[in-house]
Amino acid sequence: ANLVLSLSEHNSDLLPIHGKFHIYVYYADAHFYLGKYKQAEALYKKALQFHKCLVKSKGGTKPLEGQKDLPTDVDIKFQIHLCLIKLKNSLEALQVLQSIPGKQRTPKVNMALAKMCQEQGMKRTAITTYKEVLRECPLALEAAEGLLSLGVKGIEVNSLIVGYASTLSNLDWLNTWIKAHAHIHNREYTHAVSTLRSLDNVNLLRDNFNLLTTMGECYYYAGDDKNALLCLRRARIIEPDVMKGVDIYAAVLYKNHHIKELERLIPIITASNECTGEIYVAMAYSLYAARKFSRVNTLTAQALNLNPNDIEATILRGNILIEQKKYQEALFFFRHAVELKPYRYEPHKGLVDCLVGMHRLREALNIASGSCKQLGHTARVLTLYASVLMKDPVSVGKAKNLLEKALLQDEVYLPAVYLLAEIYEQEMNLEAAIALLERQVEIQSTCKLHQMLGDLWARVHNEEKALDHYALALNLDPSNRRAVEGMHRLDNSSNKLDSAYYMTVGEALTCTTYDVGDGLPDTDNDEAPDESETEAVWSDMDLEANSQ
Repeated sequence: ANLVLSLSEHNSDLLPIHGKFHIYVYYADAHFYLGKYKQAEALYKKALQFHKCLVKSKGGTKPLEGQKDLPTDVDIKFQIHLCLIKLKNSLEALQVLQSIPGKQRTPKVNMALAKMCQEQGMKRTAITTYKEVLRECPLALEAAEGLLSLGVKGIEVNSLIVGYASTLSNLDWLNTWIKAHAHIHNREYTHAVSTLRSLDNVNLLRDNFNLLTTMGECYYYAGDDKNALLCLRRARIIEPDVMKGVDIYAAVLYKNHHIKELERLIPIITASNECTGEIYVAMAYSLYAARKFSRVNTLTAQALNLNPNDIEATILRGNILIEQKKYQEALFFFRHAVELKPYRYEPHKGLVDCLVGMHRLREALNIASGSCKQLGHTARVLTLYASVLMKDPVSVGKAKNLLEKALLQDEVYLPAVYLLAEIYEQEMNLEAAIALLERQVEIQSTCKLHQMLGDLWARVHNEEKALDHYALALNLDPSNRRAVEGMHRLDNSSNKLDSAYYMTVGEALTCTTYDVGDGLPDTDNDEAPDESETEAVWSDMDLEANSQ
């Protein structure tokens, strides 16, 4: 293309006018698809200028010979906008789209314009433009979801679609889809899941990738990681090569401790050599599980470079910085996350964790209390608030009440179970703590539940049950240090007691050949070190356990 254009500059008869214009567009397209967006933008602008001159030279009233299939000004401006988006010049890209006269805008142009107006906070213009998309394309679900995300009522959106698509039939599923997304944008995730599940049947959208992904995300936002995993796993089986939602899938695998499955996911998603934020975040979670924090920081930085508002990358970056005890830096990311998605739980928890780590408990309490008002009194939000209240002995009673309320909402919410058992233990109400944990073990078996039960049974001197629970904990997680230390404490205690018993029997037998006074001082001196050594072992183990 470069050579042909150079030749045509010196020989005007080499190419017809519309042919030269085609060359400019092809040349720009080539640069665009090679990722050379700056050069592509410049060539598209040249093509645009050339096209204007071309139209003027022919009076602009009828197309030239062979010109009917030429790209229009609208097509070229749309490509210029794409170049500017890639160059992270969103404001100029918006101006380019706005320069297209309203009557000439295609649904594709209006959709792009509506999204950009929404990103720039131009709510009213975005709503008007989304409605224009639906007027021409009644089944443009992305436009419908855009309207719902901007606060337009589901009934109004549904009426727009039904009004514009009155000639179409069998749209009952569409009404349900819109109703579900209205629940999603109202943060009513439980209702959204119930509505979406009604579509997951053989007569409607059974095994639809988008449906399963949306359901999985709703479960995730509601804090139900187990059901989120089931839905997202089904979606991955159906469409293993689609990257939508893979970042949340990786996060759920990490939270559910399915590390092997997370490791197997990475070669699949990197085989296509795509570079998207979702892929970077999924890879980062795999490295996070391997505790390779510096590489995780690199990958999250790459994701944020592609999209500074990537919420999953922002949350993960903040959590990594907390792990590295860089609380001040983590605060920046979590505050940004709250600005992006104030209805998400993870940014609020991140802020609380940062402030607790910095010993700013009053601020942490304010954030946790505010989370209850903003996110609702759900089990995990109440537990977050209680976890901060527990830091102050004066407010432990209030924390206990909140945890009991959390378990009334969700009796199997383990973070609340762990904290409530800890409070019972502090109150020396060991029977209540044991009863609470035993109920949970009947429902779900986790390493921490068995380890805590082992500790509690050891405290009430039931070594047999303590050993059983430590063994179960180590079967689930052989690297659990608390369970290993608990077993060592019991073993050491048992060995010392056995040693003391045999020494006492031996001394009683030998004492029969001596006077009563003979050997008593020696016996006292022999037993004293054994008792102090046993106490030392226990105290050392307790110190180590408490330091964990």
